[in-house]
Amino acid sequence: MKTINETLCELREKKELLLREVALSISINPTLLSKIVRDERMPTKQQVSALAKFYKRECNEIYIAYLSDKIAFEMQDQNLALQAMKTIESKFKHQRKNRKV
Repeated sequence: MKTINETLCELREKKELLLREVALSISINPTLLSKIVRDERMPTKQQVSALAKFYKRECNEIYIAYLSDKIAFEMQDQNLALQAMKTIESKFKHQRKNRKV
């Protein structure tokens, strides 16, 4: 599974763009984008959206990488994190089942 920074690096390299070109195109500071790509800072939801639009990619690919990184970071020091995520998955399934009725 790719992290958000790996996903963004891969997309930029495929288009053969410089980091500063991407930053200027989405109106963010090149230093900030550099920190995001080096995994020193998490992008905001708005920045993720701007990057998805810039790369003309399905937002789901980028959002999944973003959300999974964010959740993993928030829960990394929790002893019961995996059990909590399994419970969340069960709740999602239950909610979907109830919506279909």
